[in-house]
Amino acid sequence: MIGTVSAGKDVQVWVATMPVDMRKSFDGLAEVVRSFLGQNPLSGSLFVFRNRNAQRVKILWWDRDGLAIYYKRLERGTFQFPASGAKSVNIDSAQLMRLLSGMKLTARRAS
Repeated sequence: MIGTVSAGKDVQVWVATMPVDMRKSFDGLAEVVRSFLGQNPLSGSLFVFRNRNAQRVKILWWDRDGLAIYYKRLERGTFQFPASGAKSVNIDSAQLMRLLSGMKLTARRAS
């Protein structure tokens, strides 16, 4: 999924800066996107969430047919989310790939 999205048009990637309950699925994450991040979950953007200890990540994406979730768990280490006072930060697809590899990145733009 991620390779397909990053190879396409400029898809916006929004990273939530606060942890989210990983028990949330499609509707729960879509509601977080709407009410907490102030975004439209059906926009085609990727919305990236982490759990409290930053060992798990979920990405919510509307692919024009329905919502899709990408879920990753690190066996060692933690995901290095950008620090920001904003509710979410915008990153590009290269930064997303770095994040999913466990590498540290800095925020580009806050919302």
